[in-house]
Amino acid sequence: MKIDVSIVIFSMINFVIIVLFAKHFFFDKVQNVIEERETAIKDSIDKAEDDAEKARVLLLENQKALQTARVEGNKIVEEKKQKADKIYDEIVEEANAEAKAILERTTVEISREKEKAQHEVKTQVVDLAMLISAKALEESIDDEKHRALINDFIAKVGI
Repeated sequence: MKIDVSIVIFSMINFVIIVLFAKHFFFDKVQNVIEERETAIKDSIDKAEDDAEKARVLLLENQKALQTARVEGNKIVEEKKQKADKIYDEIVEEANAEAKAILERTTVEISREKEKAQHEVKTQVVDLAMLISAKALEESIDDEKHRALINDFIAKVGI
């Protein structure tokens, strides 16, 4: 086997021409595509990192807002509970005051009824005493004098 130098030189020249041709038409375009792809990937990674950071910030803000809402909710519940307790106390106080007023009115009414009953008893006792004394004496004393005597008697006895 014999190596022909002219074929080797011709092959090398062809190789250099193909490489230059490929470099001119393909390598720059391929290099540009690779660079564009690298830039796009780098931009995507940067954007993903930015989005992740934004998500962390939003998560913290949401946690703070949730905590604030819980505190505010607890505060509102406590205020409503205090208001309800106050209303309950007012209702109980009003009911107690009304019960006390009813008790006082009832006591006054009972006292009046007692006085009325005592007066009626006195009147009936006077009438009975007059009837008994009239029968006993069989004489008629005037009504006014008789009543005065009986009232005096009742006052001394304490009816």
